[in-house]
Amino acid sequence: MSEVKIAAESRTEFGKGAARRIRRDNKVPGVLYGHGSDPLHLTLPGHELLMALRTPNVLISLDIDGKTNELAIPKSVQRDPLKGFLEHVDLLLVKRGEKVTVEIPVHTEGELAPGGNLLEHVLVALPVEAEATHIPESVTVSIEGLEAGASIHAKDITLPSGVALAVEEDAVVLQVLQAQAEETEGEEAAEGEAAAEA
Repeated sequence: MSEVKIAAESRTEFGKGAARRIRRDNKVPGVLYGHGSDPLHLTLPGHELLMALRTPNVLISLDIDGKTNELAIPKSVQRDPLKGFLEHVDLLLVKRGEKVTVEIPVHTEGELAPGGNLLEHVLVALPVEAEATHIPESVTVSIEGLEAGASIHAKDITLPSGVALAVEEDAVVLQVLQAQAEETEGEEAAEGEAAAEA
């Protein structure tokens, strides 16, 4: 799990006007909360934060005003729906050794059995409980040779040491759907001739 250091500034200005001014300076308003402490309003560097958020569940080491260091993971990220730039981020305060519940992406490897069947991701991300400083970036599942009707449940996925499921063991993560049967051209032609005769 990667840890990214980011310098942050505490802020005392709130509201839409203040947020717009922050974004104009290529920075992002954010809130750090957790452990029963009062929420701390922050200003974060836009480009560095954007790069950090490319890693799911990235661990961010915040250097706040050059005085205090805190560890956090992103909890909620708001982006502009059209341009995609960051508008606001909520960060959850974590401690080393603490367990947190997060969702990690599910990747697949291998090929389904021949036949044009479809793979459905019932869960795109798998809820797990892991130590805050050891959150896996993703899990990879083999779908090699799976046929229509096959499914992979949460309990079938091998997790790294120290990581536990935070979802029912029988929850379906992936399933293989049968390819839709299509009418053959011959049948369609026969139907066309019958309609013409009628």
